[in-house]
Amino acid sequence: MQDRAPRLTGLGHALPARVVTNDDLARTLDTSDEWIRSRSGIATRHHVDPGTATSDLAAEAGARALKADLHTGGTGEVDLVVLATTTPDRTCPATAPLVAHRLGLGTVPAFDVNAVCSGFLYGLSTASAMITAGAADSVLLVAADTFSTIVDPTDRRTAFLFGDGAGAVVLRAGGGSVHDVVLGSDGGQEDLIITPGGGSREPGSDERWFTMQGQAVYRQAVDRMTGSTREILGRTGWAVDEVDRFVGHQANRRILDAVAHRLGVPADRVVANLDRVGNTAAASIPVALSDAHDRGLLRPGDKVVLTAFGGGATWGAATLTWPDMG
Repeated sequence: MQDRAPRLTGLGHALPARVVTNDDLARTLDTSDEWIRSRSGIATRHHVDPGTATSDLAAEAGARALKADLHTGGTGEVDLVVLATTTPDRTCPATAPLVAHRLGLGTVPAFDVNAVCSGFLYGLSTASAMITAGAADSVLLVAADTFSTIVDPTDRRTAFLFGDGAGAVVLRAGGGSVHDVVLGSDGGQEDLIITPGGGSREPGSDERWFTMQGQAVYRQAVDRMTGSTREILGRTGWAVDEVDRFVGHQANRRILDAVAHRLGVPADRVVANLDRVGNTAAASIPVALSDAHDRGLLRPGDKVVLTAFGGGATWGAATLTWPDMG
């Protein structure tokens, strides 16, 4: 239904004010700026201050996307809110209704999606399906995470990787800038990326910190992001050399480079901002898109491919033609 195919009409992101450098981390961890840069490509990241929650960043990013929607001829209002996050304000209730309330969106339906670092793509698929089916005419999709609240600050293996942030897009029926999304999961690999305590499996556990099997995650991320990108290119009918911008989950520079190399995507077409923001989990793709738009790296008509891998294990990819965002 081309007349209902979703188009992107608003975009925005939010980062906490506090910048944490590699040298800052080296004061409490057995690490160094050189060690962190060589293994991840990350130089700085943003962390929330105590008292700041995921909903705070989500509402800020959402407000910016709604303002941009007005600028591109939208109404600045939507009839559905989807929030992708692994770090909700509370385990109950969902955080999306609070975000909708804070944005003054009234009693629109709102719900959370949890697919960890693939969350934005899972949310994009959900929002696109709702629009295409006629269940919604417009959707605010926000991806926000505050991983600094669940990562052990003394863990040398993970503490340097993650930053906090939120990214948001407004999608409206008609125009078709979003072409297709493919998704996948493998629950047999749930222990690759996991926070053991706090759920119904271990309700009394004090294991509240996020853990990750780094080498296995690297291999799976490269394989799944490469495979899902090839699948989405085939479904959309694009050749690799037609892709203008490749936006992968900003997990690690080595992962981005490895996926681009396997696909044959030239380095100058790879969008990367993890050197300044780190891995912002579900928020990484929309933050990268918003940042690239602000820097003039995305032009109307550009063929853009998105891909991610996250806990679950989950993965996915999407194709879109960049709209005229003014």
